[in-house]
Amino acid sequence: MKGQRSVSILGATGSVGETTCALLAEAPDCFRVEALTGNHNVSGMVRLARRLRPAFVAMADDQAAKSVRHALSDLPVHVAGGEGAVLEAAQRPADWIMAAIVGAAGLAPTLAAAAQGTTVALANKESLVCAGHLMTAAIKKGGGRLLPVDSEHNAIFQVFDQAQRDTIDRIILTASGGPFRTASLDAMRAATPAAALRHPNWDMGAKITIDSATMFNKGLELIEAGHLFDMCEDRIEVVVHPQSIVHSLVAYKDGSILAQMGLPDMRTPVAVTLYWPDRADCASDRLDLTRMGDLTFEAPDQERFPALALARAAMRSGGTAPAVLNAANEVAVQAFLAEEIGFLDIAAIVETCLERMPVEPLDELSTLWEVDRTVRKMARSVIELSPKPVSYARAAG
Repeated sequence: MKGQRSVSILGATGSVGETTCALLAEAPDCFRVEALTGNHNVSGMVRLARRLRPAFVAMADDQAAKSVRHALSDLPVHVAGGEGAVLEAAQRPADWIMAAIVGAAGLAPTLAAAAQGTTVALANKESLVCAGHLMTAAIKKGGGRLLPVDSEHNAIFQVFDQAQRDTIDRIILTASGGPFRTASLDAMRAATPAAALRHPNWDMGAKITIDSATMFNKGLELIEAGHLFDMCEDRIEVVVHPQSIVHSLVAYKDGSILAQMGLPDMRTPVAVTLYWPDRADCASDRLDLTRMGDLTFEAPDQERFPALALARAAMRSGGTAPAVLNAANEVAVQAFLAEEIGFLDIAAIVETCLERMPVEPLDELSTLWEVDRTVRKMARSVIELSPKPVSYARAAG
């Protein structure tokens, strides 16, 4: 890699953001940190800012910004608060921007980053799920590049022959199956948030971990893959791969299937985008094939994991349907974590919102925000009118 790159991290205190910051700290001569953003994690942001010395820090929470500003008063760093400050961070000139703000909250900053014509490393899948055409149009108009960070899409990116797209038959996303891969419906009905948060392979944030347990994460990734690689829904396959060693595959028309493999560690996909088009020698554990044992693959169970079918239906409908799927799921996951609903209710609430909400064309960001607000209110109404779940102790017994 020639020269020092200026970088910004949107969502620096999240799991992907922390991984990115660790890689930056290991190569201080290669990178200069322009901006870091967070929400309300004051201690986490102060620690990262002292380590990386950014020029600008933005906290979405105003009170958190005041605390960070006080804690960093001895450093030459500008600290600002509020959603406008996060947008400012995304708009500051940088060679490379990590978009890792979780959920729909990351959409506006990611679009702002895309518009400035830089390289955007995308870990916020909701940006493409909710506004894929708007996002890809912003990247094209700005003359920048979108690099996928999700391990599955990053794997496809590494083995997808862009120069010979017509030779590709389909892409294959792998899913771990989450903590309930072999659980019965009765066990899933009684599942507690604590049980759903025990992912067998990955260490992720709460929302993404619950999405993995329901397989909504894979449904969102399916829609995201369609936009990233310009593939229609029926050319994207999902297989369950419990070991999480094969991160995804690309099948070619001549019968070849190319796979990207590695240990379940986000350092690798982040590093691929951070140093692209070069590769760096990063300090991460290496895959030893002789110690792997069996690598197995199976079809996802559509009855126990209806999220995939709901995501495919939303993708086929297009327009605002994927945004409805995403908003309803975000609200339902929050309700499950708050023990307001049961685990299986998450998919049921999303399905209800998809059935009730008419599909509209999505040509303007204002349409998206209106749909997002309406669906979140709708989902809350469904939750409040639903019977309260049996206590987890009684359900388990």
